[in-house]
Amino acid sequence: MAAVVETHLSGARLSRRGKVRELYDLGETLLLVASDRISAFDCVLTPGIPDKGKILTQLSTFWFQKFSDIENHLLETDIERFPEGLLADRSTLAGRSVIVRKADVIPFECVARGYLSGSGWAEYKKTKHVCGIRLPTGLVEADRLSEPIFTPATKNDRGHDENVSFDFLANHVGREEAERLRDLTLDLYARASEYARSRGLILADTKLEFGTIGGRLVWIDEAFTPDSSRYWDATAYRPGHSPHSLDKQFVRDWLDSTGWDRRPPAPRLPEGVVRTTREKYLEAFKTLTERMPAHLDQ
Repeated sequence: MAAVVETHLSGARLSRRGKVRELYDLGETLLLVASDRISAFDCVLTPGIPDKGKILTQLSTFWFQKFSDIENHLLETDIERFPEGLLADRSTLAGRSVIVRKADVIPFECVARGYLSGSGWAEYKKTKHVCGIRLPTGLVEADRLSEPIFTPATKNDRGHDENVSFDFLANHVGREEAERLRDLTLDLYARASEYARSRGLILADTKLEFGTIGGRLVWIDEAFTPDSSRYWDATAYRPGHSPHSLDKQFVRDWLDSTGWDRRPPAPRLPEGVVRTTREKYLEAFKTLTERMPAHLDQ
């Protein structure tokens, strides 16, 4: 299996290192580089998933370009057209990096849910609500909702993702902006869901992020990847059962099976889990794009 890649560049200044991506400041623009690290339950896991950064970067680019009528942050995706100062790191950057515009990030994750799963399912079992939205009684895991719902999230004081209500979002960004975020999120989710279904996949839910440039709302970060979305095999889907997924849920399920209390350090991922996760990410990419990612390591 290909080696896991960590990025350490000589030709750019590191601006921020996240759990799985790095941002390098290029002056007027940013270089976004996706590593092969993988996180779950707000913890970076060991080892990473070989080629993950390339698969997710190129899948995001596919979606940004597919829905190019929605303004996004992409400027350049072709390594051969990157600034000359970055070309010394060509072998590291190829396939896993893009140049993007700088944006003022809106500090909320915009989540659309068409099915009852993950944290939404956990909350529903306790309260029959998801992020302040009352749902019908009698729903089961993975049930399709009568219509998709918008359930924003943010980071709490401990840095963990926390679901919040629409009113909470509106109180922080203004009701008009909150409505724009909701409407755009649900529109993108509906369009991506329709396409995914045509390829035999269910897009159960997704997380999108936005920023502003010159007062305009701009789609940023990643787009409908197996890290930010749940993809299920439509042919194997049955409500009431945990669906066959092509996303990070496989890793979460393995972690839960170990009895881990979700506090660092996390258990080390076995080779079989790493290999299967890579295969799931690749299957999602190939199913959606009808091609293989470029620049994969052998």
